[in-house]
Amino acid sequence: MKRAAIVVLAVAGLLTAADETRQERGKRILNEAIQALGGDAFLHMEDRTETGRMYSFYRDQISGLATATIYVRYLPPVPGKVMVREREIFGKKQDEGSLLFTENGAWDISFHGARPFDDLRWSNYQESTLRNIFYMLRQRLNEPGMSLYSQGSDFYERIPVEVVDITDGAGVTVAVMFDKFTKLPARQTYRRRNPQFKDFDTEVTAFAKYRDVGGGVKWPYDVRRERNGDKIYEMYSESVEIDKNLKDSLFSLPANVKMLPKAK
Repeated sequence: MKRAAIVVLAVAGLLTAADETRQERGKRILNEAIQALGGDAFLHMEDRTETGRMYSFYRDQISGLATATIYVRYLPPVPGKVMVREREIFGKKQDEGSLLFTENGAWDISFHGARPFDDLRWSNYQESTLRNIFYMLRQRLNEPGMSLYSQGSDFYERIPVEVVDITDGAGVTVAVMFDKFTKLPARQTYRRRNPQFKDFDTEVTAFAKYRDVGGGVKWPYDVRRERNGDKIYEMYSESVEIDKNLKDSLFSLPANVKMLPKAK
């Protein structure tokens, strides 16, 4: 009798899965990812502090490296708009310049002064943030026009994954692979128009080495980005903390800083 009951339950589970639409499956997978990332603690974290080694690449060769501390503060979401403030400070002693990103602009800050980003660099930052799966899960899922569609199962680096297409109101689709075992994001892909060549770039980001960073929230310590198959960025975190009540001064231009012309 016990064996028969198990068989009945297994068949019932298969029928339930079969009845699930692709939209329902996509929603379920994203909900499972949010729970795996920490549930309410992930959705309500106010800030994040991340320290590690940052590498940039050109044609797969290292073109820059730095020790960086990244401070992030989340703001109430606004549909289609980047609502986060971020400060990246470079050097082991945090004395080698910094970048400041707010919801209204971005600046490269050095001993010379603060230089606003050029329009293309600012636009690229906004778009890459809007398409980042962690930002989407925390800030964007309730936006009007947001749709989810399961593409089924696949393998990524020999690990079984679930693939979900997330399409926003602007019609941009981010395809995300979620580890079937951990439920965590493993890889994301989307296409971005190249304004110089009038074609599309394929942006790929991979996430690995998740760790608990406090309150049950998990965060990837390794992040790698590629564009059109070429490696362009890596971040290897040494520590990540959340909800440290970061000061407003971190996300403001320094007092009396010299304002430089916008970069060209």
